[in-house]
Amino acid sequence: MKNIYSLLLITLILTSCDGSKKQTVEEIIASDNLELIRQKKSELDASAEELSAQLKQLEEKIKELDPQEKVPLITTFTVKEAVFSHFVELQGSVSTKQNLVIQPEFSGVLTRVYVKEGERVSKGQLLAKIDDGGLNQQLAQLKIQSDLAKTTFERQKRLWDQKIGSEIQYLQAKSSYESQQQAVNQLEQQLGKTLVRAPFSGTIDDVITEQGSVVSPGLSQLFRIVNLDDMYIETEVPERYVSDIIKGKEVKVEFPVLGKEMDAQVRQAGNFINPANRTFKVEIAIPNKDASIKPNLTAKLKINDYTNEKAILIPQSIISENAEGQQYVYTIIDKSENKATVKREIIETGRTQGDYIEVLSGIKNGEEIIDEGARSVKEGQEVKILVLEDTK
Repeated sequence: MKNIYSLLLITLILTSCDGSKKQTVEEIIASDNLELIRQKKSELDASAEELSAQLKQLEEKIKELDPQEKVPLITTFTVKEAVFSHFVELQGSVSTKQNLVIQPEFSGVLTRVYVKEGERVSKGQLLAKIDDGGLNQQLAQLKIQSDLAKTTFERQKRLWDQKIGSEIQYLQAKSSYESQQQAVNQLEQQLGKTLVRAPFSGTIDDVITEQGSVVSPGLSQLFRIVNLDDMYIETEVPERYVSDIIKGKEVKVEFPVLGKEMDAQVRQAGNFINPANRTFKVEIAIPNKDASIKPNLTAKLKINDYTNEKAILIPQSIISENAEGQQYVYTIIDKSENKATVKREIIETGRTQGDYIEVLSGIKNGEEIIDEGARSVKEGQEVKILVLEDTK
């Protein structure tokens, strides 16, 4: 091709020289003769048109004879509007608000343990008993004294109602009775601390202290109780999503260890940005009917932060970039049967999801875009459509 263009250029120069043997182009220009200059330009324009026509004929013949110069084969797809949902991929850890290590409220010997590991218990159920150190005997004595104080008060009250006796005697009897009652109540509360009960319904995950051990408040751990019914995943989300990831947003949850996937929603989005890592916390409630999900289990999360009901999506692989950093794709125009002309379209892209990217401008719904062969065509080139697909 380069040789042909060179020969035609030489021919053009020779032709122009042969037609102006008397005067060269430089000499005509130097003459400042407008009529002569126009005449020379007309001659050269005619020669150029003739050469252009000849070039076109030669190009067509070359394409016919040379396999390498044949029309490029391409495939296309028609752009159609679709729902586009973008997801932020994060990692979280499973937690439960009902995961508690039970500690004693009374010092003494753990005389009885009524449950074992893995046992299901109800709220308020007795789990263990601590030796009361003689509190029961003290309580019995106090109750006797309280009963006596009650009897004395009731008799004194009857006398006072009959206007018999002094007011001070009545008030002393009343004060003594109320004081004895308070003492009994306090000792009963103290004695109640020797009985370890379940704070909520759940499963005894671990019996930490064995029967017969000496336990103390704040130092000993008795049981771990876990409720797997109300589970949730907690994760930290970058602050740039604070207005996009809110309560009710769709979440796709995957547990790689279990090979399990499920759909969930954001239950709570934090209002505090951690200044150390510029994140906020999010909670995702998850059902756990089969109790297969355990606390601290790792989960992969895809949280929906953006949805476009009428998005234009194209494969990222067909997008090219020019020297100015602009992104573009090739479309087809002047389509006739399986032939068309290539047109370059500058586009503006948005978010990506997998192999596809959202196009914000530059492409309209229903346009045909070159797919296979997009990297080997040029703008204005004639192409042959090998396979025409309606959708990609």
